[in-house]
Amino acid sequence: MTPRPIAIVYIDGFNLYYGLLRNTPHRWLDLSAFAKTLLPAYDIVLIRYFTARLKPLPWDATGHYRQGTYLEALKSLPDVSVHLGEFRSNVVRRPLADSARVPPDTVAIIDTKEKGSDVNLASHLLLDGFRDRYDVAVVVQ
Repeated sequence: MTPRPIAIVYIDGFNLYYGLLRNTPHRWLDLSAFAKTLLPAYDIVLIRYFTARLKPLPWDATGHYRQGTYLEALKSLPDVSVHLGEFRSNVVRRPLADSARVPPDTVAIIDTKEKGSDVNLASHLLLDGFRDRYDVAVVVQ
């Protein structure tokens, strides 16, 4: 019997959550079961999950607690490693879309950004490839 090809799965957590899982019953996705369902013909040796810890926000003061609970659950899975970037929020001014003035009227907003996760994902993907750790790399965005 020939051995199954080895795969490592790289997951952009924010894109997966906000693009697919948010407001669904699947937002507490078991990443190990997901990867095995996605790639049944492969031996999945590692799932790398990239995200940033949320900060409390005025419109969601408890999101960081829910995320923390999920990250702790992921850390309990033997084939999942969690890699953290940084979450930043700043007050910035942006132009109003319907402003008739030149320059346009502006409004102060809270601008939130995840920083570092994309770079971390790409770096680990390359390093694992250079170290010949997989036959197939799968990126979930």
